[in-house]
Amino acid sequence: MKLKAFAALATAALVLPLTACGSGTTTGSGSTVTITVGYQSKTINTVTAGTLLRSLGSFEKELNSLRDGTTYKVNWQDYATGAPITAQMTAGKIDIGSMGDFPLLINAARGKQLGRPTRLVSVTGYNLRGGLNTIVTAPDSTLATLADLRGKKVSTSIGSAADGTLVRALQRAGIDPDQGIQKLNQQPAVGASALSAGSADALSQFVAWPGLLAFQGKAKALYDGAALDLPTFHGVTAREDFAKKRPAVLEAFLQAQSEATTYLHDHPLAAAQKVAKATALPAEVVYLYNGAHGIATFDPALKPQLISALKKDVSVLKSAKLVGDVDVDAFVDDQYVKRALGPTTYADQLAASPPPASSEVWPKGASSTRTFASPSALLHYVSSHRDTVRAAYVPDATTGTLWFADRAVWVADGSGLRPFVTAANAQAYLAGHRGAHTISYASALERAS
Repeated sequence: MKLKAFAALATAALVLPLTACGSGTTTGSGSTVTITVGYQSKTINTVTAGTLLRSLGSFEKELNSLRDGTTYKVNWQDYATGAPITAQMTAGKIDIGSMGDFPLLINAARGKQLGRPTRLVSVTGYNLRGGLNTIVTAPDSTLATLADLRGKKVSTSIGSAADGTLVRALQRAGIDPDQGIQKLNQQPAVGASALSAGSADALSQFVAWPGLLAFQGKAKALYDGAALDLPTFHGVTAREDFAKKRPAVLEAFLQAQSEATTYLHDHPLAAAQKVAKATALPAEVVYLYNGAHGIATFDPALKPQLISALKKDVSVLKSAKLVGDVDVDAFVDDQYVKRALGPTTYADQLAASPPPASSEVWPKGASSTRTFASPSALLHYVSSHRDTVRAAYVPDATTGTLWFADRAVWVADGSGLRPFVTAANAQAYLAGHRGAHTISYASALERAS
């Protein structure tokens, strides 16, 4: 969203009457307080602070356990992107919100500008290489590399994490992100429709749109965001005045987020199915991102490498004139999540590393998945169980980004079969391995069998 449009949205929100958001109305001897949470149901690496959390009822349970004489109600508000959540937060209408790294910076900037500062209080899902954002093209597109985007129409949501990936990727390819392409500023669903209709040549978006379109056969991956090798994440932001007035409530939310994270780790298939039911997304797509070896890693800790990446993001937004200077250190506030989790648990999560990438099959009707030591081993299994496989996932041989096995680009060489998210990743591998060559998925299955 352009800065003027974003400012207009925020200003419009400010003229709305400020109702009881994080504040209470007296009811007899006690009071009733409504806590308003803004979330993005279809941005599924925020589920531990949104869709999954809501379905589990964890926040409401934590609020009930406060026993402070107050009756709490939770008002869940669902949005497609982070911009309207920020507008409502700076208007005093939302207490807690979740959004991606670039929108978080806009949240910080707008809060300070309007005298309603916000604070980044936890992380939801992240990928240390940047694999949460992907650029896709139509299935029959002849575009094969970023260089092919020069002069083309590319849909994205300006100011989003996916736009940041697009800008950085184009810069690395020697293309001016402002003048070298025709950028279309569109909501994810609109951009997906534009790609299908042929009015956009490519689409740069965040979770879960690239995986969804690939799963549906409506797109193929052109650029794997993990090729940037820069962390991307989504996080939870809270209004500073709300946090100071009701710290116990914010800590209850973060404790509930931790419980939802534990549930996701312990029951990944069940969690994927809960999110799928709430969002109407295919469970196979949800699992691609949120599964046991999914693209997103979940824990609430504000890891130093994520905060360092956030600081590097400021320059991208400044060059687009979406923010000025942002004091990231002042924006980040981990005191609430430390208290919610306890110092030992929080320290453990800060030090934890994402699980290693692995090949995985989701058999039809199964309550658990099967993990394989290599993509070749997975292919061997799939070749003899084709009618009973619900979904098969393999990690990119260079970036580790998980992808659907039947949508991957496969390379055969003397040491086996290697999957890649994009043709560009595969070509980079071929350039350094004489005798390696690409083969179809069907051929890969035949070789593995």
